[in-house]
Formats: sequence, structure tokens, C-alpha cells
Amino acid sequence: MTSPDGSSDSLRKRRRRNRARLMLATVVTVVLLAAGAAGLLIYELRPVTLRIAVGPPGSEDLKLIQALAQTFARDRSSVRLTPVVTDGATPSLGEWSKGRADLAVTRGDLDLPADAQAVAVLRKNVVTLWSVPGKGKKSGTVKSIADLAGRKVGVVGRTPANIKLLHVILAESGVSPDKVQTEQFATTAIADMARDEQLAAYIAVGPLDSKTTAEAIAATAKARGEPRFLPVDVGDSIAKKYPIYDSEEIPGSTFSTAPARPEDKVDTVSVNHLIIAKRALSSVTIAQLTRQIFSARQQLARELPIAGKIEAPDTDKAAALPAHRGAAAFIDGTERTFMERNSDYIWGLVVLLSGLGSAGAWFRSYVTRDERAAGARMRDRALALVAKARKAHSLDDLDAMQHEIDHILRDMLDCYDDGAIDDLAPFNLVLEQFHHAVEDRRKTLTTPSAGIAPAHPDAVGVPGA
Repeated sequence: MTSPDGSSDSLRKRRRRNRARLMLATVVTVVLLAAGAAGLLIYELRPVTLRIAVGPPGSEDLKLIQALAQTFARDRSSVRLTPVVTDGATPSLGEWSKGRADLAVTRGDLDLPADAQAVAVLRKNVVTLWSVPGKGKKSGTVKSIADLAGRKVGVVGRTPANIKLLHVILAESGVSPDKVQTEQFATTAIADMARDEQLAAYIAVGPLDSKTTAEAIAATAKARGEPRFLPVDVGDSIAKKYPIYDSEEIPGSTFSTAPARPEDKVDTVSVNHLIIAKRALSSVTIAQLTRQIFSARQQLARELPIAGKIEAPDTDKAAALPAHRGAAAFIDGTERTFMERNSDYIWGLVVLLSGLGSAGAWFRSYVTRDERAAGARMRDRALALVAKARKAHSLDDLDAMQHEIDHILRDMLDCYDDGAIDDLAPFNLVLEQFHHAVEDRRKTLTTPSAGIAPAHPDAVGVPGA
């Protein structure tokens, strides 16, 4: 059906289709934006699980990591830990290097890859060197590191890092490592080591409260006689030449109080036992992990004294083993907020919204182009009716024109609602002119002097009224 203003049902159908398209485009845009915002929040808030290589089984290191993992899981922390149990520091480094773990508990003096960075220092491992009374002139008691030349040293632990560290100490003390024999013993073979009379001295590397070191000293004392502790007088020079090591002191009575072992403080060197991560690992994740570790440290120290030894890594960029940028950000207080971390994404979202707004405006203009053209035609039609109304021959003609202008008005308002027409002021002006023309012409037609009979019997001026 075609309306008097020339519009058709097909135009109305197009308007309905355009509304549907605009609605669909709006819904799709809102869904995409909501999905993007939700994705960003999920990415930020999702729990991250990191695999950490640690060992050997039953060690204090494994107990500490398991305690941290349980604490993080119980507190529903954003970073969780899954232990990957190994046979020790060296195998843990191997698992980490092969990509089977995200983190590793290892020693700082192992051959770490270039992309290894520190997350937290779990403890300091100190070197303990001691000798036992010898028999005969040739095998007399070793009183200093210089006396180790031509002797054999028992090394507690199978890791090659202990041999490497002993060689560094010997070389800096003026003793050629080639002149000192070594034999390594597992921590479970301390009794065998103590009974071996070919050994003139022993070396153990571990924390000051290491049960393994204390047991080794007690075993050798029982089997061979009271130990003599050998000071590492070159600790400062070793630390300067090998920054991975630090000079340290062993306080008196550290390993035993009765008798006091040692009787007085002893100079030595230490190496960090720490958690490492790859440089590429997310700084946000590592910063959060570091925060969680230091938050749980005091709580866990009540049950695991080793937890109280956790320290922050060196954040100096020139450090031998630099801290991971995430750990450094937390330690130095330079950690970025959510807004700072995602400012690029947020500004990108603003630009995207602006672009979508412009695209939406263009799409709205494109899909309503037919309606705009129809609106212009209807306005022109209404303007033509103004001139036609001034020349109407009867009141019936005026009524027909009024009916037609009503159709035009309805269609114009529909176009306005659809956004095809931005301003109704021009049409209002035409509409006002039409009403004036109809009113003037109606007065003329209903005046007897006009010479035209009224269309209705009850109209003004009809005889007998």
C-alpha cells in the first residue's frame, strides 16, 4: 500500500531492516568490548601455577617449598607453586634448563645460564673446613689451608660445585688444586668418611645450622679426634674476584657448645642458595610471587626455622646474579599498579572506542541513506501541498491534503527516530506554512461571497443554518 505522500510499505520495511542492522551492530560492538574488558580482567586476576624444581627428597629445601605451596593454595594466592622433586641443586638446575620447571632452587655458584635471575635468597651456605689429628710426622695435623698440599680432603655431598669452591679457596690461598686430592661422600655416607684415615681434612658447604655439617664434624671427632677449624683468610679477595661468593664468619660454638666447636669465630666464604627464574618470565607474576614469599616468611618460620633465613636478592644491576625485574620492582618499591601496567591497553581501548564510534556513525549514515532521501522527498511533498492547499476547490480536498500531511508527519517522525533526519526544524516550518494555508483556504471556501458552495450542509454560510 502506498501512502499519499509517496512513501511505501517497502520504505517502512527498509526502516525495520535498518533498525535491525543497527541493533545487531550495537550488540556485536558491546559484546566485543565486554569480551575485551573481561579478557583483560581474567588475564590479570587468573591464578598462575609455576613449577619449581627442588630437592633432594626429605631436604629442608623441599619442606620449605612444600610449605610455601600449601600456604599459597590455602590463601588462594594469585601465584601457586607445584614442586618438581629432584636429587639436589644440580639436577634442579638441569630440569629448569630443559624447560621442565619455571623456577629452580639451586646454588649461585653453579654454571647458571645467562638468562638466569634471582627471585629470593633462601639462605647462605657457608664453607666449613676442618682437619683431624694425624698420626706420624708425615701425616701430622693440618693447621692451615697451606698444609693441605699433598693431602686428601673429604668432601661432604656429591655436587661438583663443592669441588669447584674448594679449588677456588686453594688457588687464592696459594695452594695448587692439583696438589690436593679430593673424594666426595654422599650425605648418607658420613660414617664411612669419618673412618677413612687417608683423609686429612674435610669440607662441607651448608647453612650455619646444617644438621649434615654438625653430624659430619661430630662423626669425625668421634672417630679421629677433636677437629681443628681452618680459617679462609682470603675471603675478601675471593669475594672481589668472584662476586658470586661473599666473605663470612662462623661464630663460636655454632656446631656444638660442649665442647665448643669452633672455640672462636672462623673466617670463611659463603654462597647463596636461592630461587632462580628466567628473564623472560612475567615480571608481574614474579613480583606477586616475591610478595607472597616474604608475606609468608614470618608465619612459616614458627614451624620451619629455615623460612626465617629468606632474604631479598641483590637488586643492583651490576650484581653477579641480578635480581629478576619483577622481584626488584617489589623490593625497591617500584612495582607498577594495574593502571600503569595496562595503560597502553586502556589507551588502545579508548582509541578503539573512538574508532568504533566513528565507524558506527558512518554505518548508521550508510544504512539510513534511503530514509534520508525519502525524508527529503516527503519534505518537498509537504512543501508542494502548501501551494496546492492555497488553490483547493473544496473542503474535501483540504481534508484529503490534511490526511496526506498526517501520513507525511508520521513517516518523518519515524525517520527522525531512526536517526535518518537530525533536525525537524525545516519540516516544522513547512508544516506551519501548510496549516496557515489550509486555515486561510478553509475560511475562503466557507465565505458566501466566495461563490463556492460549502461541501457540508452545516458549514458556515449555508442558507437556513
